[in-house]
Amino acid sequence: MNARTPSGLLTGLLRAARTYPRRSPLTFGYVVLLLLGHVWVENLLAADRADALRDHISTNLDNLHDHPVSALLGSALLFDGTLTEILSTGFGSTLITLGLGVCCCLAWTERRFGGLRAAAVFLGGHIGATLITAAVILLALRHGWYPESVRGASDYGISYGAQTVLALATLAVPRRARLPWAAFVVAWPLSGGDWPGPLPGFTTVGHLLAAALGFALAATVALGASRRRRAGAERPADVHPNP
Repeated sequence: MNARTPSGLLTGLLRAARTYPRRSPLTFGYVVLLLLGHVWVENLLAADRADALRDHISTNLDNLHDHPVSALLGSALLFDGTLTEILSTGFGSTLITLGLGVCCCLAWTERRFGGLRAAAVFLGGHIGATLITAAVILLALRHGWYPESVRGASDYGISYGAQTVLALATLAVPRRARLPWAAFVVAWPLSGGDWPGPLPGFTTVGHLLAAALGFALAATVALGASRRRRAGAERPADVHPNP
């Protein structure tokens, strides 16, 4: 059956969905955990306790000073978005971060580099972008570019890690599509972000920093692969004397 026909495409999608847990077990488990956490917080937990939980895991300056580990790790276990309000910008963010970022790009990263490395890339982007953003916030506060209220602002979720693997997945798209893909990765955080002064809002800064980390890693991987190819091409062929 031709995979380009609608029936062939549907068959391919069903096969991919059926084999997804086996091919990407770490990503599959993480997606299940995120969905269960979302349902628990949004539908089962009392509203005041849900708000208290979100406040506790927000990676703002106050929490990073008071309880950095639980804030950083807890923030990566709950996505800031919606699964039901399909006409909202929050649903669009969910499609990009959870759908495209985690379900697709993290799964590709896991299949390409292995589960442990995929987890390291995702957490490295999540934690690295958060901490660098915190340094940017401190600088901005010193110069009066952000209001003091930003110290306790709500900022939790998976989007920085998702943004990192979205940028890394530039390696997965055809060469002619890499520039448009990179433009999309950079543009989507800018499209809905505010710009209160010389710097964009701190969440926009965080997404751009996470993308920069992913692009830097992609460039490193591509450079390493290119060097290995050149080394293989320059290696002299084995000479086998005639018997």
